[in-house]
Amino acid sequence: MLARVANNLFWMGRYIERSEHIARYMHVNYFSSLDAPNELSRSRQFVLNSMLRMIGDPEAKENEVLNEEEVLFKLALDPAHPFSILSNVKYARENANSARDLISTDLYESINKFYHFVLKYPEQHFLKKGLYDFCINIIEMSSILRGRIRSTLLHDEVYAIIMLGVNLERANQLIRIINAKYHDALNAQGSYGDKFSKSFEWTTLLKCAESYDMMRRFYKKTPTSLTTLEFLILNPNCPRSMMNSFNQIYTHIRVLDNSFKYDKDSTAFLVGRVRAEYQYKYVEEIEGNIKEYIEAMLKNLADIGNKMENEFFHY
Repeated sequence: MLARVANNLFWMGRYIERSEHIARYMHVNYFSSLDAPNELSRSRQFVLNSMLRMIGDPEAKENEVLNEEEVLFKLALDPAHPFSILSNVKYARENANSARDLISTDLYESINKFYHFVLKYPEQHFLKKGLYDFCINIIEMSSILRGRIRSTLLHDEVYAIIMLGVNLERANQLIRIINAKYHDALNAQGSYGDKFSKSFEWTTLLKCAESYDMMRRFYKKTPTSLTTLEFLILNPNCPRSMMNSFNQIYTHIRVLDNSFKYDKDSTAFLVGRVRAEYQYKYVEEIEGNIKEYIEAMLKNLADIGNKMENEFFHY
């Protein structure tokens, strides 16, 4: 396989996963704010700033009022914004086109359908009353694409490369969501007890990661900062957790590099080292230094992505 084609498959997986996370973050934050228990969490400006923080855009300056339609359009349908859902789906399709002979017809047709749905979605309908319909369709179509990847491709190097992109992007987006909701929890606070630990924003965080029901069944109690972070970062059985993503990345990197010799410059070594570090970490270490943890993890993920591209996809 050409390195260029492998790179296209890798980024196809990343763009599909990224578009889903942006859509879910928009959907959950916007509609959760309608019945939030405190006034700040219900503030539309608070919600819009949280959305911008999640994608890495500058937040509003003090006394600056964000325009709701402008922010929602930027995140969803703005062709000029590189992190909009439209741009991500467009990039996913372009990468799929470049690797057309290596993916199944079913997968390609689903990506094509996904692209045309987003491209032709009426802007004014979206801005006035289409946010729910648009986001739900993006989330469901992304799930269909992952199902097509798993069920219509041989589980060989092609599958491994796509899943490397999917899981690396999932980990990246989860850290960005944790970062955004950590700031929201600091600002909004809760209404009783430890106001940071019992903030409503931890429930919103779990819903943004599609893990609220799983977490409630596992802990059988209301989410707190400690249980939420432990579940989303350290629990290997949660399919949306950091630990699960690292386990998946390590499994798939071994398909591309099945050599078990000691090579500290390999991607597999770096993934294994980062994975081992968090496999034996206590959540109290993370909760006490969330900001430092977020910065360190974003750097680790960037290092893994760069090393992966240099080792396998450089051309």
